[in-house]
Formats: sequence, C-alpha cells, structure tokens
Amino acid sequence: MDNSTDNWDPALTRLLSSLKEVQSDGEDVAFLSELLQSKQLHALVQVHNKIVAAQCKDDKFYPLLSNAMQVTLEVLEMFGEVVISSNEYKELLKLLQKPHFQAILCTHDAVAQKDYYPHLPDIPADADDEEETVKIVQLVKSDEPLGGAQSAEPIVGATIKTDEETGKIVIARVMHGGAADRSGLIHAGDEVIEVNGISVENKSPADVLSILQSSEGTITFKLVPSFGKGGSRESKVRVRALFHYNSAEDPYIPCKEAGLNFKKGDILHIVSQDDAYWWQARREGDRVMRAGLIPSRALQEGRIIHERQIDPQTLDGKAALCSPSAANSDCGPKTPCSPTPNATALLPCKSTPKVKKIIYDIKENDDFDREMIPTYEEVARLYPRPGLIRPIVLVGAPGVGRNELRRRLVATDPEKYVTPVPYTSRAQKTSEQNGKEYVFVTREKMEQDISEGKFIEHGEYKGNLYGTSAESVETIVNSGRVCVLSPHWQALKMLRTPRLRPYIIFIKPPSLKTLSETRTAANARSTFDKESSRAFTEEEFADIIRSSNRINFLYGYMFDEEIVNEDLATALTQLLKMAWRVQSEPLWVPAAWVQ
Repeated sequence: MDNSTDNWDPALTRLLSSLKEVQSDGEDVAFLSELLQSKQLHALVQVHNKIVAAQCKDDKFYPLLSNAMQVTLEVLEMFGEVVISSNEYKELLKLLQKPHFQAILCTHDAVAQKDYYPHLPDIPADADDEEETVKIVQLVKSDEPLGGAQSAEPIVGATIKTDEETGKIVIARVMHGGAADRSGLIHAGDEVIEVNGISVENKSPADVLSILQSSEGTITFKLVPSFGKGGSRESKVRVRALFHYNSAEDPYIPCKEAGLNFKKGDILHIVSQDDAYWWQARREGDRVMRAGLIPSRALQEGRIIHERQIDPQTLDGKAALCSPSAANSDCGPKTPCSPTPNATALLPCKSTPKVKKIIYDIKENDDFDREMIPTYEEVARLYPRPGLIRPIVLVGAPGVGRNELRRRLVATDPEKYVTPVPYTSRAQKTSEQNGKEYVFVTREKMEQDISEGKFIEHGEYKGNLYGTSAESVETIVNSGRVCVLSPHWQALKMLRTPRLRPYIIFIKPPSLKTLSETRTAANARSTFDKESSRAFTEEEFADIIRSSNRINFLYGYMFDEEIVNEDLATALTQLLKMAWRVQSEPLWVPAAWVQ
C-alpha cells in the first residue's frame, strides 16, 4: 500500500489486507479491492465516524431562545420605521415575511418551550366508579431532583409530598425541562402508587426517596392520574431579579436541589407561575433547560414586609426566610419566623454642613420610598435603532464624584454627549450669557412650571431657585445627542419613564479606608463646602458611605449598572464602555418601555 493510504481508516485498512490474502483473481474481488482503495469511500467513512463521535458526546444542543418568532416581529417592526434601499435589506425583509420561514420559527419556539405534551384520554362518562385508572411511566434515572419537603435527591425532575387530606404520596410539582416534564406523562397532583413495583402506601416522602436512591437505570412509576391537570404551556415572562437568593439558605424551599440561585440583576425566564409561592424559572441564556424553584413575588414581598416589621431600618432589605403568607404552602414545617442573623441596621445619615455645594434640596419622601418592595421587575429587550437615544443618568451620594465623571464623559466628545443647561431665578450677571451657563427666568415663571411638573428636579439656594427642566432633556434626546445627567437621586422617579428610557448608573464609593486614601492621595477638594477649598474630613467620608448605602437601599432596583469610583481614570473607562453599549446593544428594560 503506498504512503497516500497510511492515514486511512483502520477498519478499511484491515479489510483491504484481508482481501489481498484471498487467493482469487475474480472480477468481484478486483472490483472490491479497487473500491476499498478509493478516496471517495475513505472520505465518506470519515464523515460517518465524525457524526457517530458527535452523537456519542455528552454535550447536547439547546435552543438559545424560545421566542424567535417574537424577535422576528420586533425586527420587522424596526424595519418599518426606517427607509433603506439596499438589495440586502429588501431580500432580508422578504425572507422574514415568508409564511414558511415564520412557520419554521413558530415550530422552533414550540419545541424550545416543550409545547408538545401528550395527554391521556379522559375517563368515559359511563365508566365504572369502582375502577381506577392508572398509568405506568418509565423514566431513566438522571442527575435531576425529585424530593419532598424534608429531603431531596437528584432523580427525575419532580418533587413529591404527602397529601394533607388523604395522606397519600402525590407529585407536588414537575420541573419544566426535566425528565418528568419531557416525558409529558407525569403531572402535578398525580398519586404515586408504586415505584419499581414497591407499594408506597403508608410510606413517607423520605421512604419513597430511599427507594429511588437505591434504584439503578430505569425507574417505573405506577400513578393515578390527576385529571384536568395536564402539562402547562411554558410562560414567556422575563424578569430582572431585584434581590439575591440562595436556596441553600432557605429552610422552607420544598426541595433545595431544585432551587435556582441568582444574584440581584440576573435576568430570569419565569416558565411557570402555577404555584402561588414557588415559581419555576431559568436564568436567561443558560444552556440547562430544566427550570429551578424561586420564591414567588407574593412570597418574597411577604418576607420583606416581615423583616421590615422586625427592623424598619434594615439596610439591604434581606428578609427572613419565611412569612405568614406562606404558612399554608408546602414549603416546610410551620415554625415561627425569625429575623436573618446577619441583617444589618441602616444607620441614620448625619446631617452635612449647612453650607453645601449641592444646590438641589428636593424635599425627600423616605416614607413613600421605603414602601417600595423590590422583588422582580418584568423586562423585555430594547433593541437599538435610529432615533432611539437613551439618556445616561449618573446617580450617587454627594461627594462620590458623579459630577466629575459627567464632566469628563462630556469632554471626550462634546458633540455627542451634552448636559442640559440648568434654569435659575437669580439675576443674570454681566459676564453670563443666557442659555449658556443658565437659562434665566423669573421666579414666578419657574414656580409655575414647578407646580405643573415641568422640572425633573429643583431646589432653592440662597433664596434663588435652580432646576433642570424635562423639556431641555427631551430637546437633547430629539436632536440625536446623548443627554448626560447627574441629578439628585429623588429625580429618578421622574426620569425613569417609558418616554425617556434612561440608562441609570450608580456611582458607588469604595470602602471607607480606600475612599480616604485615594481622595487624600489625589488632593481632592471637599464638595460640601462652597465657600472655601479644603480637603474632605473623615466625617464627610463617612457621610458619603452612609448616604450611598441609603440611596442603594431605596433606589437600587432602578439601577442598570454600577461603577465603584475608586480611581477616576478607571471609572471613566468603565463609563465610556457602558455609554457605548447602551447605544449599540440590545439591553433589558422594563417591559412597558417596549410596548
């Protein structure tokens, strides 16, 4: 065999060697010998081997999204708002509008959402009442949870419990995307009669789990179906989590292994809200299709309310892991609630010096803001398009450096980034130009505009009114430039609207020690004293930290990003990246903003 066949498939090589050992000069042998040495056959065998190898791998293909048709409709809507004459644009538009292409996308979404549940036939109306319909379901044991309120073990993707009325073992819930869900044959409410031929009568959930743990390979369930409770369609709701959650720290979750951990700011796909206290969700973008349990909005709100009743000044809103509203759920034993041990009290902010550089002095309404109970916020993707310019809002404690960051961002490209000119009722100086440093108006006019809600923020300093008008912000946005604001934090309630759709960045101080060291090393001047230029005091540094914590507690659910301003150059680099991303990438925003 020549060198060109040295890298041939071993099976073909052995077959060809065996053929040469056959002492025959027949035409069939010659033909077969020629075929086995052909490059075309060798190439086909290579393709076959690669396909088989790919099928044997553990990695599986997962849909990247389950709303492809919705995204297509959004793209078509975007196309309708612009006029493009290129052939590529016309070809893409024609393709997206084809019924066959849209049908493929709808089918893709149905498969991704598991919207193909088989259903058992209904019991005939004239069936004998003494007969009991059962179903036999076989599942392959896998690394998925099946557990009860007191214990759990990765088995088949469902949870079980003891029915309080009948004392029988029933399926408490089926996890979307798990083995039980994919079978389409196991539903919440089904009564478990046998597992692998072993009766579960008079057994506890822990006993059933022991049977499952000792089982190998295929697990056979004998179930009495819960009629009228077939597989539910997967929800398309996406939410932004406004708190941290760790199922391992939650003693009342029905099955810890079925819990889904997440951090504040994570985007969650809520696939089922059938349970009033425990929703099923997946983190957006995760390849794992099986959903996990998270506390519902009602349950989490109850926890936070309970925590605030115990300690009204809780800093981070971290709630006790139980609530009276959950007492009737299957989430665990009914034990008295207790506050979270590591909850931190919010210390009252010390008053800053009377003479401040901050001109805005909006009347604060902490009692109203404290009533906000951030849990989840429904979101949708906002896609960038011509004419959609989102303002950038920098919010933070006085002295943290947000105004300096705003100035430096504007200086990078004054034609692109613009700050609205503030209004004032004070007299114009001879060196000032109206509309440049300030827009000068009478006090009566400004008071009237304030009463009519035309200012996003306003305040009084030394007997004169100052403020930023909503119209000036909209003028900048409509001109195609990026409006950059650094308002008082209470102005967020007026800025965060579907009309403006701002991108809010929280400027956060570093630790107290780092804050003091970096500002002292940079010879930073205090922003609390307008009358003289001096360094920050240690008390002012402490005020910055306390005020920042308070702002984050009251308004943190509104923030899109945060920057720790330890070093101005580094913070500016981060700000520039965020400013580019907000104008060029699809981002998650409140769902009402895209309707």
